[in-house]
Amino acid sequence: MPIHEAFLIEGGETGALLRAFDWSASPLGRPASWPQALKTLVGVMLGSQQPMLIVWGPDYVTLYNDGYAAMCGARHPACLGGSFRDLWHDIWDQVEPILARAYAGEATHMDGIALIMHRNGYPEETFFSFGYTPVRDESGQVAGMFCACAETTGLLRAEREASAERRRLEQLFAQAPSFMAVLRGPEHRFELANPAYLRLVGNRPVIGLTVAEALPDAIPQGYLDLLDTVYRSGEAFTATASKLILRAGANGPETERYLDFVYQPIFGDSGSVTGIFVEGVDVTDRALAEIALRRNEAELRSLNADLERQVILRSHERGLTWQVSPDLLGVFHPDGYFERVNPAWEVVLGWTESEISGRSVLDLIHPDDVARTAETIAALGRNTPVFGFESRYRTRDGQYRWIAWTAVPEGGRAYCSGRDITEDKARESALDQVQEALRQAQKMEAVGQLTGGVAHDFNNLLTVIKSSTDLLKRPGLPEERRARYVDAIADTVARAAKLTGQLLAFARRQALKPEIFNAATSVTAISEMVATLTGARIEIVVTVPDEPCFVHADPSQFDTALVNMAVNARDAMEGQGRLTIDVHAVEGIARLGIRSGTYVAVSLTDTGSGIEPGEIHRIFEPFYTTKGVGQGTGLGLSQVFGFAKQSGGEVLAESAPGRGATFTLYLPRVAAPDRIEAVPDEVEPLTEGHGTCVLVVEDNPEVGRFATQTLAELGYHTVWATSAIEALRQIEKIPFRFEVVFSDVVMPGMNGIELAKEIAKRRPDLPVVLASGYSHVLAEEGSHGFELLHKPYSVEQLSRILRKAVARSRRGRRNPV
Repeated sequence: MPIHEAFLIEGGETGALLRAFDWSASPLGRPASWPQALKTLVGVMLGSQQPMLIVWGPDYVTLYNDGYAAMCGARHPACLGGSFRDLWHDIWDQVEPILARAYAGEATHMDGIALIMHRNGYPEETFFSFGYTPVRDESGQVAGMFCACAETTGLLRAEREASAERRRLEQLFAQAPSFMAVLRGPEHRFELANPAYLRLVGNRPVIGLTVAEALPDAIPQGYLDLLDTVYRSGEAFTATASKLILRAGANGPETERYLDFVYQPIFGDSGSVTGIFVEGVDVTDRALAEIALRRNEAELRSLNADLERQVILRSHERGLTWQVSPDLLGVFHPDGYFERVNPAWEVVLGWTESEISGRSVLDLIHPDDVARTAETIAALGRNTPVFGFESRYRTRDGQYRWIAWTAVPEGGRAYCSGRDITEDKARESALDQVQEALRQAQKMEAVGQLTGGVAHDFNNLLTVIKSSTDLLKRPGLPEERRARYVDAIADTVARAAKLTGQLLAFARRQALKPEIFNAATSVTAISEMVATLTGARIEIVVTVPDEPCFVHADPSQFDTALVNMAVNARDAMEGQGRLTIDVHAVEGIARLGIRSGTYVAVSLTDTGSGIEPGEIHRIFEPFYTTKGVGQGTGLGLSQVFGFAKQSGGEVLAESAPGRGATFTLYLPRVAAPDRIEAVPDEVEPLTEGHGTCVLVVEDNPEVGRFATQTLAELGYHTVWATSAIEALRQIEKIPFRFEVVFSDVVMPGMNGIELAKEIAKRRPDLPVVLASGYSHVLAEEGSHGFELLHKPYSVEQLSRILRKAVARSRRGRRNPV
């Protein structure tokens, strides 16, 4: 294919149709005569999986890619290359004003457009957003229109499902017997409150108000300070029989309530606290009874401070309070054994008074709590009271229950009161498990989005290949149709290889193809495409220097990184605002975390919502996203990070909530190239091997057989080794037998890189060509100076790279100096 038509090389089925189209009868003429702006747009369109459309010239000639073809339905492929008026004749009264605005130089954007599409064997409702951008020719006049579409069906369906799930949770929330509320943000604004909570606070209106606004009488009681502490520290707070006084109205009577409750922090994906979950029960009746009990006990203890206290205690033990208290009451000796316990021990733990009296306190303690309990007993021996000490006690049936203790030393004895808090501990553990399950579910949702999308795309590609191979097996197939099916397979393999490359980019494992190019020129060229992707309501401002800013990087990955950052900015601005793209040279400084030297900085600054301080350190992590379900998998910024690191650069983010964000990609600046090699107009033909002997090193049997058979068809003589060790034996067996080694990279034992280095030591004149579809060694360190062929490779590529390696080796032997 002539180089001036190289922009038509991709595009799957639609690309093949465009290549086969008879342009001589079209107003556009042959592709060689197309304006450069049209060629560039067609190349971008065919290389994208996003639905895209181009309308060109006064005749509205229509070009589109596979994604848009699916939207055309039965009108495709007849409408390809025809008039846009004929394509949408049935809705021309709606489409024509949009087209007229574009040809008048005005960009437009539309969201939530509903379409009925036949694409899975049945009609289904789908939703799309469209952006229409005028395209100008070399003279600055509008020559056509470019349209980029994005399907929003999944997002809308996810929103509907989320709404239904929310309604179900709200029903469960409303029916819960305990009081519950959800507070959001550092100001503790009520997002949810169930009926039990509203009854507790006298049915006050609380939703949408902060705690300070809804419950001002709780502030002087310290509850707002507790909420601030939980939000700041991220640690839960549990209270038992905590007093709350509420006033009914400005001058109404006060109500005294006692509550068992927990303030449980709610964590966002970034790990920072975003709110607080409040849950508890009203224990006023129980608390008032206990207060009366403690008051009676205090009065008894205050009658006399000496061993007289023992007489009073024994009298108290025989009294009603000692007998009916639901708490564990006891007296123990400083040596650590119980003297007396009340009947609650048998109710709570199953042990009778006779089984406990005279027994060491440590006999019933959980092994993990023995050391702490011994320290507490020692503190009581030093006349130090103990409050809120928690430990696990063994029950008669071998289980353990959590007891919270208060103990006071008095007259050579220690008087203790313990409350069973096992259920409270279980509730805290359950909340922790729910939060962890939620975090894992969010991660799996992100992984599911990625794998589902990849599986969908690969299944589509495999369907094309399988259908084409089935048709090729049919007898009597005309040569024209045979060639069409072969082209379809070739195009589909190219698309599969491109998809694999994108996945490797996300995993930071792609082997880059660096070139020296002017970053400022690339930014300018792709800025119009960025404007289309972001929509008409976002103003794009591009600033580039007059002097060139050359970098040595993969230009395709550079464009992808720029688009990913722009899309991230668009989402942060919710489709409206200003995006500034600035290219400038900077010196590397330690503050930026990059090496010294000159760098080209590409900065994208948005006017969006900004990034929370707790989230900014995680934004480049794979799968991390602050977007809702169906709105992103968190891989875009990860690709930017991987590309920057592999290119010897860095990417940094600066932001503050409500003040937008700036993402800056730093790439090492290089000198301008001495010359740009001319690219031949025609693709080089297959080159015969003429008996050249090749050592093929490949551990995979299928790939090895294919490589040797292919080389034999090209006139090469081959020897196949299935491991690096065997390859070295073949080289040593007959010196100077081979003129080139063709080796896979990833092999058991010694890999291809190690083999190539060893051959370079033994036979520096023997060229090595490496082949790999994936290798972390190549991704991290490059090809180590050896020729590299990426899988899947074509016969033409294999022939060309072998001929190149052999020719270079022969020239080196003829001219050793």
